[in-house]
Amino acid sequence: MAKRHWLDPLARQLLRATGQIPPAQIPPDQLPAAPADAAAERERERVQRELVEQELVEQELLALKLQHNPALRLEDAEAVGRAAALGWRLDVNRATAADWLRLPGIAADQVDLLLRLQAGGIQLSGADDLQRVLDLSDALVHRWLPLLEFRWYGEPAAPLQSATRVDLNQASSQEIAGLGLDPPRLSRLLRERSRSPFRDLADLQQRLQFPADLVESWIGKVSFKQGPAGPELPPGGKGNTRLGQTSNGA
Repeated sequence: MAKRHWLDPLARQLLRATGQIPPAQIPPDQLPAAPADAAAERERERVQRELVEQELVEQELLALKLQHNPALRLEDAEAVGRAAALGWRLDVNRATAADWLRLPGIAADQVDLLLRLQAGGIQLSGADDLQRVLDLSDALVHRWLPLLEFRWYGEPAAPLQSATRVDLNQASSQEIAGLGLDPPRLSRLLRERSRSPFRDLADLQQRLQFPADLVESWIGKVSFKQGPAGPELPPGGKGNTRLGQTSNGA
């Protein structure tokens, strides 16, 4: 996600005063009612100045956070609006997993689907396409909208990674361990998939409750072929684990 240079408060106020950038926008429902007299007008102006100053402070704080942590996640609609005001955008048809995971409320399986569509050359032309593809609520898509850009490209996106994915329903324990699983979690995954195959990342996470950052690191790296997994034959060597068994009984 690209960003533009953020300004210190004094420079921002000077540019607003000269009309080079638009004034900070305050939602109408946060402003006091229309004034009845001069005193009320002054009070309204005072409140408006305070709200503008408060919003500028919040924007500058977010700019500092984003500068120090490019992978910062936006918590709510207000944070999305402030990031948009700072010039941050998400290019829907070229976004990476890290870009998508900034958005509040997005799920790992939704990000995986978007990356698979991108790898297949599918482009989304607007918010309606995105809403239908991910089955989003109106509220959620409107929350993201200030950051979204729908650019159209003549060529498909370059592959983000190797086309080979680890099939979590069929892969061997060694292949799955290569995704960063420790032995107890690997045994839990093998035992759970022996009961029924995983449908997708969301189903896997619901059943196993692994750390979210671990599961998110698998986006674009795993697949879920449906059908029973073959028997897991333990390789030779001391300390290896059979399917569904661990040394501590977990």
